[in-house]
Amino acid sequence: MDTRLIQAFYGLGKGKTSAAVGQALREAGDGQRITIIQFLKGKVADEFQVLTRLEPDIQIFRFDQSEVNYCDLSLQEKEEEKQNILNGFHFAKKVIETGESDIIILDELLGLVDLGIISIEDVCELLQIPGDYKKLFITGSTLAEPLIPYIDVICEITLRKDNT
Repeated sequence: MDTRLIQAFYGLGKGKTSAAVGQALREAGDGQRITIIQFLKGKVADEFQVLTRLEPDIQIFRFDQSEVNYCDLSLQEKEEEKQNILNGFHFAKKVIETGESDIIILDELLGLVDLGIISIEDVCELLQIPGDYKKLFITGSTLAEPLIPYIDVICEITLRKDNT
């Protein structure tokens, strides 16, 4: 592809994943192939289940084997789940390398760094893979300073009020 764009949605506010998915859906109308890889949310995260109706144009992958969010697991369960998550991370690299998707969302990729599952260097390496994609979206709560040079658009999502 002629140009590629890497965009991050991060912050403590709600809606990072929704923002990334919304951006991807704008592209879906143009016949773009979309791959969403979710980390840390458990294997039955239902927030975007409706998107499965749009397969094969949009494909969603979760490598977590646990029924619940990673942060809700015991220490032993987290150790077991880490390998599944790392398999998902390696799959993400393959998706980028092979050019099988035009739009890629790596949901909670930044959370993997926060939890020490992968390193900042791992993410820097991933962001530098010369893949044949149009847009790559990453999400998470915090954005480490060393990642900033590799990202074209950075959107911070803040929480101003939450009465729930």
